[in-house]
Amino acid sequence: MSYELPEEITLEARGAVRILTLNRPQKRNAIDPPLYRALCGVWQQIEHDREARAVLLTGAGSSFSSGGDISRWPDYVNDIEARRQTMRYAKRLVDEMVSFHLPVVCAVNGPAIGLGASIALLCDIVLIAEDAYIADNHVPAGLVGGEGGPMVWPQLMSLLHAKEFLLTGRRVEPEEAVQRGLANRVVATDRLQEEALALAEELAALPSQAVQDTKRAMNLYLQQGGRGVLELSVASELHSFEFAAVGGSAESFLEKGAD
Repeated sequence: MSYELPEEITLEARGAVRILTLNRPQKRNAIDPPLYRALCGVWQQIEHDREARAVLLTGAGSSFSSGGDISRWPDYVNDIEARRQTMRYAKRLVDEMVSFHLPVVCAVNGPAIGLGASIALLCDIVLIAEDAYIADNHVPAGLVGGEGGPMVWPQLMSLLHAKEFLLTGRRVEPEEAVQRGLANRVVATDRLQEEALALAEELAALPSQAVQDTKRAMNLYLQQGGRGVLELSVASELHSFEFAAVGGSAESFLEKGAD
C-alpha cells in the first residue's frame, strides 16, 4: 500500500510492522501544522493497510518530541483562527489514537514534552531510553494542557501524582516513569529501537482479532474516563492563549532558541 505523507513524518514497512517516525530532528520533532495534520491522518491510512498488524512510533534524532512548535506561538496568540484550528487538530489526534485498532509500541528515544508526552502516552506499550524523560510543561508556560495530558496522566498513575507533575511541569526520569506507570520499561539507548521493534513484531504475530478487540476494550477506560475532560481542556487551552503569561513565555523560549 502507498501512503501519502509529508516529509515531516516517515513510515517504513518492516513485515507486518509499520515504523512511524516523527521527522523534524532539527526542531527536536516539534509539532508544527504540517506534522499535526500528518499525525491526525496517518492512523486512518494505516487502518486501510491490510498487511499491517502493529505500529512502532518513535522520533528522528535525539528527541522523541519537544511538543508544540514554540515558534508558532505568536501566531496562536494573535490569530484566533490559527489557534482554533490547532485545537481541532489536538482533539482529532487524541480521538484518532485512542480509537486506532492496531497495537502501538512507542520508543521514547529522547525527551517527550507537552504534546510529545501525550502522543507517547496514548500508545499501548511505552519503552523509554535511559537518557530520555517525560514532562508536560503547559502550566509553567501559562497554558492549560489541552492536548491529552489531563485526560491521560490521571488514568496511568494516581490522581495526586498526576496533579503534581502536570501542575509543576516537573520532569519524570526513566526509572520513575516506570514506577509511576508512564512507561513499561527502561531500555539502553543503543538498544531501544531493536527492543521496540522486537516487541512490535511479537504483537504483530499474535491472533489479530484477539489483539485488536482486547485493545479496544481496554481503551474504553480512556474514552469513558476522559469523556468531558478532553473537551474542557481543549477549550480552556484555546482561551489561555489570550493571557499575558503565554506571550511572555513564548518570547522567553524564542530568545533562548528553544523550539
